[in-house]
Amino acid sequence: MRIGILTGGGDVPGLNPCIKAVTRRASELGWEVVGFRRGWAGPLEWNPDDPEGSEKHLMRLDPNAVRTIDRTGGTVLHSSRTNPGKVKEEDLPDFLKGKFEKNDKGLYDCTPHVLRVMEALKVDALVPIGGDDTLSYGARLHQEGMKVMAVPKTMDNDVFGTDYCIGFSTAVSRSVEHITSLRTSTGSHERIAVIELFGRNSGETALIAGYLADVDRALIAEVPFDVNRLADQLLKDRAANPSNYSMVVVSEGAQMQGGEIVERGEADAYGHRKLGGVGEILGEEIKRITGVGIVSQSLGYMMRAGAPDALDLMVAKSYGTMAVQLLDEGKHGLMMAIRDGNYTTVPGDTCIKGQRRVDVDALYDTQAYRPRIARVTGMPMFLY
Repeated sequence: MRIGILTGGGDVPGLNPCIKAVTRRASELGWEVVGFRRGWAGPLEWNPDDPEGSEKHLMRLDPNAVRTIDRTGGTVLHSSRTNPGKVKEEDLPDFLKGKFEKNDKGLYDCTPHVLRVMEALKVDALVPIGGDDTLSYGARLHQEGMKVMAVPKTMDNDVFGTDYCIGFSTAVSRSVEHITSLRTSTGSHERIAVIELFGRNSGETALIAGYLADVDRALIAEVPFDVNRLADQLLKDRAANPSNYSMVVVSEGAQMQGGEIVERGEADAYGHRKLGGVGEILGEEIKRITGVGIVSQSLGYMMRAGAPDALDLMVAKSYGTMAVQLLDEGKHGLMMAIRDGNYTTVPGDTCIKGQRRVDVDALYDTQAYRPRIARVTGMPMFLY
């Protein structure tokens, strides 16, 4: 058997250990592994009529090739936000021009080409590692008859159908570390710190990081906030602190009441524009209202930089090993998952059948803008 593997969307720590686990277990079974570079752009840009010229879009994987990759973050296969089912004309490879018709949105569905690539490369099964966008196209290929075993990753931890996605623990650990470090500068200048974290639609990263770092307030994507009420709360928090400072973390997808999500640039292949900037805007508003100086810091890519922590190493290797194990058992069309603390699987299209969001009623005080963890017994490790 030959397995194809790719990583799509944003990078997270844990991708390389998962690639290594798939490769090593497949090699133990006598199977071959080929990596597609740059996510779904790999098969999109591979030309079956020019295999030698297309070799740059592949990475041949064996135990020697992956021997040390689990020691670092990111992905050796690189990544992109390509969706072969929705390709803009300017992103269409030259050799595919004129072979597909535009749909009513002016986009090209190149799925028949991707299936031809898999056949030409003799790929029997595909292991895409990604968030709900990347995995949604994997589900499409499964519907077209391709054997697919999906692996969920995203530091937002918001893929529907699993309690845990590769990258989340490390992102929270990095966030807590940097939030704690920022206390020295914020306290030294007696300011209010506004710290922006990744989190498009789900505020779980801000919720858990804020809870663990014990910040004064945490703004999540699910709950619009009143900036005047928040400013008053932060002033009181500052006054109650012997060091005369306060801190608030904010999801990049959070929005003020009556405002909009802060986005910029053109939408990607999955319809998403770039987020970021709400922290700076919020800091300016708080300074205007309170007159207190602001420490404004976007942690951004620092949350996903560096090697994975122990939990992400464990989950990444387990997901990769499990995907190959299940293929060996003749199964496919599944997504690796953790539910109630146990490794399991769900149908591969589960990720497109719902949304995973913070359980606001159980975990968040919408008036105080802070985590409210009143009950722990019987809860999952990350509380919901």
